[in-house]
Amino acid sequence: MKWKSFLIGAAIGALGGYAATQIVSQKTKVSPEKVLEQVKKQFKQNGSISGSWIHMVAEPFEKQHIQYQVYKGGISKNQDGVNEQFEFVADALTGTLLEVNKITEDTQAS
Repeated sequence: MKWKSFLIGAAIGALGGYAATQIVSQKTKVSPEKVLEQVKKQFKQNGSISGSWIHMVAEPFEKQHIQYQVYKGGISKNQDGVNEQFEFVADALTGTLLEVNKITEDTQAS
């Protein structure tokens, strides 16, 4: 009877450990709203923001041969009376900015 109880306990422990590992290893995305909030906070350090947007669906992105799931968005700000626009790419898992590009007049005309 002792072996039977031991084996049942070991099996339950193994299943519980496996389930816990699966739950912990699941990568959860940061909400796009939270990412936009973080990006705006970083941009506000250098002036006021006049507008912002973020694409609500994460999409694949590759940078330096590394694959990411990312949110893309944009920020408009007024710097010394001049309206500047930026596009950004942020990691959907961490919210970390991977890329920021200033949109120039030439880029907007394309």
